[in-house]
Amino acid sequence: MEEKKKVEVFALGCSKCRLLEVATAAALEELGMEAEVDKIQDPMAMRERGVLSQPALFIDGKLKVAGRVPSVEEIKKMLMESTAEDEGSASD
Repeated sequence: MEEKKKVEVFALGCSKCRLLEVATAAALEELGMEAEVDKIQDPMAMRERGVLSQPALFIDGKLKVAGRVPSVEEIKKMLMESTAEDEGSASD
């Protein structure tokens, strides 16, 4: 059974942050992928995770993009690559 992805959007409420939230939701929906999506708005948590610019997107604990809003297609690619990495490590 496929594990749910963990997606974290680091955003303090700027317009780019909202765009990243919407694009991420659209990418998940288009892929038919279920994920646990958390919106992180704590500046201290951002610093602890090394986020220097926002918005930022983490997938399964790995920073995928920061400081810009990727397209829905880019986010879909990131999600698919993350899934492929999971499948590769599961066969080890």
